[in-house]
Order: sequence, then structure tokens, then C-alpha cells
Amino acid sequence: MKTTLLIMMTMVCTIVFGQTDKSKRPSPPDSVIVTTDDGLTMEIHYSSPSLKGREIGVDIVPLGQVWRTGANEATTIEFDKDVLINNEKLAKGKYSLYTLPGEMQTILIFNKTWDQWGAGKYDEKQDVLRVAVINSSGATAQERFKINADKTGKVTLAWGNYLLPFQVKAAQ
Repeated sequence: MKTTLLIMMTMVCTIVFGQTDKSKRPSPPDSVIVTTDDGLTMEIHYSSPSLKGREIGVDIVPLGQVWRTGANEATTIEFDKDVLINNEKLAKGKYSLYTLPGEMQTILIFNKTWDQWGAGKYDEKQDVLRVAVINSSGATAQERFKINADKTGKVTLAWGNYLLPFQVKAAQ
């Protein structure tokens, strides 16, 4: 009886604790934290899917459909001050970051509901800001989705040959 109980407890612990190790996911977590030259601290947390031979806009991330901008839980972006996103005002706080990809431009969506899984429960009524950004392309393909941010406040979403740069500044 004690052996059976011990085996069952070991299995439960393995299942519970094994699932909490997000680094073992096919799309592992990643993050970027930066303090910009104007004193703004920005934190971005996301999961990083791979292309695996798929084509953006065809097999994954369909054009004209809201994308969770990563994988797994919703990507979050947090600012410790009021900001300007490409000169559009956004209050300090934590937001989920979605995108609405198009052929020539992509809409960045900052949504109040940040603690959620994927795009399945995305509610447009919770959008706080939408900003149109011109699509760019990189010289080399990026297999794994990556978000970069630098001290100037430039944030770039990169995947495949696509680059989506936008500027974040502390509001004055």
C-alpha cells in the first residue's frame, strides 16, 4: 500500500511539476527588459514559436486575423511610465500585445486583458490602443520568433523575413 501511494505521488509530482517547466515547450518563453535613454523601463514576455518549414501568412499567422504575437500565453508588454507608441499615447501599465497582420502594414493592438491564453479569448472591446506599422523585411530569415528592444526605445518583432519595428518613448 505504501509503495503504491509513493508511486502515485511520484507520478502526480512529475506531471504537475513537469508541466510547469515552460522551457521544455516547443515554443519556449523569452523576454526582454530594457530601460531606455529617457528613463522608461519596458518589460516584454512572450513565447517563441519556430517556423518549422511553415510560411507566415499562409500556414501560420493568417493575414487579416488577430494573432497573439507569439505562442502559448498572451504576449505581455509593461511600461512603468506613460508612453508614446509611434507618437500615440498609452497609459503606463501592463497589456497583452496582439497583431493584426496585413500585406503592407500590421496593426499593433494593446489590450487591457493581459492574463490569458492565446487569442481564443481575445476581446476587441478591451483594446486600449491600435497603431498601424509598416511591414519591413530582414536580410536573413529568423527561424524562431524574436522580440528585441534597445535603449533608444526601438522595439522590433522579427520572424521569417518579416520585421515589424515600432518606437516607444516616455510621454512628457
